[in-house]
Order: sequence, then C-alpha cells, then structure tokens
Amino acid sequence: MIYLTSDTHFNHDKIIDYENRPFDNVEEMNKILIENWNKTISNKDTIYHLGDFAWGCQEDIQKIGQQLNGYKILIIGNHDSSYSKTWWHNVGFNDVIDGGIILDDFYLLSHEPLYVNENMPYINIHGHLHNNKMEGSQYYNVSVELHDYRPVLFDDLKKIDG
Repeated sequence: MIYLTSDTHFNHDKIIDYENRPFDNVEEMNKILIENWNKTISNKDTIYHLGDFAWGCQEDIQKIGQQLNGYKILIIGNHDSSYSKTWWHNVGFNDVIDGGIILDDFYLLSHEPLYVNENMPYINIHGHLHNNKMEGSQYYNVSVELHDYRPVLFDDLKKIDG
C-alpha cells in the first residue's frame, strides 16, 4: 500500500503552539505521531512524507526515523532543505526527492502547493499549509493536523472526486 503524510515536525516544540496541536509537550507529540504512523504503516508499505519531517541533530532525528515502519520517501520541505539528501538517507529515508514528483500519471506530490488550474489534468497532493486548505478541487492537503495525526492511504485519496 502507498500512504502520504506531511508536516510531522518531530522534535519541534513550538509547532504545538503554532498549529494548536493537542499535545502537552514535544515528547507526547513525538510518541503519538510515531504510534499513529506504525499503527497505519507496515514494513511492506511505502510512505511519501511531503516535507517538514523533523527538527534537531542527526542523531535525534535518526532515532525517530529508525522507529518508523515502511519504505520511506521524503520530498524535501522548506524546513528540511538545510540538510543534504545523503543526510536524510542516513536518518532513515530510502529515497529523497528535492522538488515534486508525479504519482500514477495524475497526482502531483509536493511540499508546498503548486499552481494547478482547472484545465490541467492533475491533482496536487501537498503539505505545508498545516490546518489550512487550498481553494479548489485540484488540491489535497495531507498535513497531519487535517488527518488525526496519521498518514493517509493513497487509494482513499484517489476515491475523492477531484
């Protein structure tokens, strides 16, 4: 199975206040995000993380990455871009993509929303906006705040009328 998520912001204590997350502290947030990920994702699954994975040093982020199930693909977000692709591979991502990709010839995966007009045959699956949604039926935000802090099944996304 294929899953998507974004904006986990592991180890980022200020994100709790910035996005009104329902956690008392960063330790609780990390614990619940890891539990929700692993309850949803098996090691046979592929997960696209659409950016803004975590804050901190390599060792701390690696400890989180090692706990997470699945074949992990990172699309680099604005908070991830200060590290190299090799750095992200070393913390546990199998593939690292700088920019967007097209999945199933129809779905544009990116961190930040991309320009898609009504005449373009694509749906943009993105993160970055946290609790906010883009106007229009050609956008779908997979930020954790909008999905009970867990990954979204790609097959379920494809059923949504675009």
